[in-house]
Amino acid sequence: MHWGGGRNESELRIDLYNGSRIQIFGADNPDSIRGMGFDAVVLDEYAIMSPRVWTEIIRPAIADKLGWVIFIGTPMGHNSFWEVYDFALRGHKDWYGKLYRASETNVVPDHELKEAQAIMTPEQYDQEFECSFTAAVSGAYYGRLITKAEKEKRITKVPYDESVGVETWWDLGIGDSTSIWFAQRIGEEIHLIDYYETSGESLAHYANVLEEKDYAYSSHIAPHDITARELGTGKSRLEVANELGIDFDVAPKLEVHHGIESVRNALPNCWFDREKCKVGLDALRQYRKQWDEKNQVFKNKPHHNWCSHAADSFRYGCVSEPIDTSDWDRPITVDTKYVI
Repeated sequence: MHWGGGRNESELRIDLYNGSRIQIFGADNPDSIRGMGFDAVVLDEYAIMSPRVWTEIIRPAIADKLGWVIFIGTPMGHNSFWEVYDFALRGHKDWYGKLYRASETNVVPDHELKEAQAIMTPEQYDQEFECSFTAAVSGAYYGRLITKAEKEKRITKVPYDESVGVETWWDLGIGDSTSIWFAQRIGEEIHLIDYYETSGESLAHYANVLEEKDYAYSSHIAPHDITARELGTGKSRLEVANELGIDFDVAPKLEVHHGIESVRNALPNCWFDREKCKVGLDALRQYRKQWDEKNQVFKNKPHHNWCSHAADSFRYGCVSEPIDTSDWDRPITVDTKYVI
């Protein structure tokens, strides 16, 4: 095979004789490609990427060169992939959307499709072969509960009630994302009125975010590791936050599966602002178990990806209030109808 100007396997790139370059990047740390310029980008399996990859990283990167982008992948619910597909279908200039179902393309033989149907649940088959955006995400912890909230119209416009204090629920990243939920407890209901997430910023940045949002705060909930001292400064992030005027309460240190159960207990009482909480809500919808390829089973631990930060901060907020622990000895499982 002729590789043009040369190839660099360690950097996953091909340099062509005309000075062009084709290169593969990972989307697990989108900030690592921030500031680059691209003539063309293909976002493969966009459904499992953070929405930030497109809106904050790629969209600005192609603007100065008037480049083009292709989004491809398998649907995984109404997430950011659905948003760009729906945007294209609504006829926006320079956008084109097309869905290719296996039953319509004849790329996969009929007998192979029938064999796949025989061993897959209808939801799995519809998602993987028929490109269904409404099929459940396999292994999702909260998928059905979020769907239930949607059906009960608890994902809507949720106004800020100035007579009730706002709690903030945090997951603090250093080289990773920091996420913050803004919640109000009104009677038995929990109103999620806002959500914020970014990476590569100091605690001072987030203190400014709190000030700019101008809510009346009642408490700030942080994970237990906020008390750990950093080697460079000798201070904990709890101490740094206090100096910035953020008085954190530390969430109890619990096993992750216990925290997941507390989220499940809380979700039926939650109301989400559709617009302000969209990114966090998409993350909760797709937060799922790790899949063990070797043994073909789900592991009893979450898959760490862009969804983790929103899910972790939400979990810390839920465990900060007393919850029913009477059934915590039973296994934490996903809905079997969605399990491979």
